[in-house]
Amino acid sequence: MIEVGIAFLVLFALLALSIPVSFALLLATLVGLALVGDFPLQIVAQTAYSPSSDFMLLAIPFFILTADLLASGKLGQSVIGLATKLVGRYRGGVGQTSIATSVVFSGVSGSAVADAAGLGSVLIPWSTKVGYPAPFAAAVNSSTSILGIILPPSIPMILFASASGVSIAALFVAGIVPGVILAFAFAIVCWTVAVKEGFPRTRLKFTIKSLLKDLLLAMPAILMPVIMIRVVLLGGIATVTEVSVLSALYAIIVRVVFYRDLPMRDFLRSIVNAAASTGVVMLLIMMSSSLSWFLTVQQAPQQLATMFIENVSSPFLILLVLNLVLLLVGTFLDLSPAILLLTPVFMPLATAIGMDPIQLGIIMILNLGVGLFTPPVGTTLYISSSIAKVPIERTVKALVPFYAASIVVLVLVTYVPQVTSFFR
Repeated sequence: MIEVGIAFLVLFALLALSIPVSFALLLATLVGLALVGDFPLQIVAQTAYSPSSDFMLLAIPFFILTADLLASGKLGQSVIGLATKLVGRYRGGVGQTSIATSVVFSGVSGSAVADAAGLGSVLIPWSTKVGYPAPFAAAVNSSTSILGIILPPSIPMILFASASGVSIAALFVAGIVPGVILAFAFAIVCWTVAVKEGFPRTRLKFTIKSLLKDLLLAMPAILMPVIMIRVVLLGGIATVTEVSVLSALYAIIVRVVFYRDLPMRDFLRSIVNAAASTGVVMLLIMMSSSLSWFLTVQQAPQQLATMFIENVSSPFLILLVLNLVLLLVGTFLDLSPAILLLTPVFMPLATAIGMDPIQLGIIMILNLGVGLFTPPVGTTLYISSSIAKVPIERTVKALVPFYAASIVVLVLVTYVPQVTSFFR
C-alpha cells in the first residue's frame, strides 16, 4: 500500500503546482508502477486506451453539442423571459429566475461548467442591472449551476456508469427527485436572503398573452428532456448513446425550423466547442482509468473497505466519513477525474454495507458538485466571480446559505434511500 500512498502524494503535489489534472494522473500512475516494478510501463497505454473504446461514451460529445446549440440564440432569451415573468415579481425572484433557468437547461446541457459560463454571462449582468449585489448574483449562478449535473441528462452520471457498470437510465431517473429538492432549497435561500437584505423585485408587464408567447418560445427546451429521457430512453426505444444523437438532431431541427437562427458559422462553432470539450473529458477518462487500474491491482479499494468495516461498525458513521471524504476531495479535484478515480474505491465499500450503487452515484455527484462552488478549486465559483467582476472571497461569503442548503439535501439523499429510488 505504500506505493499507492506515494502515488497519491505525487498526484496532490502536482495538482498543487497547477499541473493539468490529466498529466498529474498520468505521472502519479507512472511513479506508482515504477515503485512496484512488476509491471511494464506499456501497460499504462493499454489501460488508458481501453475505456476510450466504450460505445457508451459517444453520448458525451452529442450531449455537449445539444447544449451548445440550444443554449445559444433566441431560445436562451426566451427561457429567461419566461422564468422572469413566472417568479420575478416575488422576493428573491431574480435569484429564483436563475434557478428556474438552470432547471430548464439542465435537461439539455448535463454540465455544471457549461451552465455557469453560458447562463452566467446573461443572468449575472441582468441580476446586477435590476439591483442585486454582484456577489449574490455570482453565488446564485455558481451554486445553481450544479443542477445541470444532478438532473438528467448528466455527463458525470455517464462517467459514473462507465466506471461502475450500473445503468445510465437508472441513474438519470434517480437524479430527478434530489435535483428538484435542491432547486427548491436554493429557491428558499434566495427568498430568505432577499427578504432579509431587502432586495428589489422585478415588475415586468404580465399578461396571459405574453406568458403564452414566452411559453411557446421556450417549449423546445422544456420538452427536450421529457421526450428524450422519459419517452425515448426510459421507454426502451433507444439507448443513451442513441438518445444523445437524437437530442443533437432535435436541437438542429429546432434552431433551423422553429427559430431560424442557426447560420453555418454558428453551427461549425458549436461543433468545434463540442469537440474541444470532449477531448478534455476523454483525456481525463483515459488517465483516470490507468490510475484506477493501478489502485485495483494493488487492492487499495478492497483494503480501504475492509479498514472501514473493521474500525467503524455503524453504517451511519461509514456514510458520514464517505461524505466528508468526498466533500474534501471535491474542493481541490475536478468533478470528472474525481468520479473516475473514486468510484472503484467506494464501490466495494458500498457493497459491503449494502448500499445501492445508484444511490452511491447520486451521493458522489452531489458531494463533488458542491466542490464545484467551493474554494480553493471551485470551477463554477471562479467562472461566476469572473463574470460578476467580484473577488472570490465576497462570493464565498454570499454562498454560505447555499452551502447550508446543499448539506441538508446531501444528508437527505444519504440517509433516506427512497429519495433516489422514488421513480424506480
